[in-house]
Amino acid sequence: MSLEAKAVARWVRIAPRKMRLVVNMVRGEGVRSAVNTLHFSQKRASEPVSKTIRSALANLMIKEEAAKLDPSNVYIKEIWVDEGPIQRRWRPRAMGRASRIRKRTSHLTVVVAARDKAAVQK
Repeated sequence: MSLEAKAVARWVRIAPRKMRLVVNMVRGEGVRSAVNTLHFSQKRASEPVSKTIRSALANLMIKEEAAKLDPSNVYIKEIWVDEGPIQRRWRPRAMGRASRIRKRTSHLTVVVAARDKAAVQK
């Protein structure tokens, strides 16, 4: 079984649909190349995604089994975005009416793992 760690960012104030665009760019990549890609991305969701990936890497490196692990051999095993609670606000409209504004939130989960040595040699 490979060595893996997880990090979760909850209640991020970005719509899940917009965050999934950024998550799909880095799915399956190595951690270093993913963080580099996110650094140069113009999307606002790239900052919380990058922070969560770096947090998952730190969670992996803190384990005893990962003491001699090289961070360049770590990749994003799983990454997904779930919908969080929706904040509802009201906006005044014409003729005394009101319409609802839905401010969506996201829950981001990242699982990173070390590449197996057999897989690296192939």
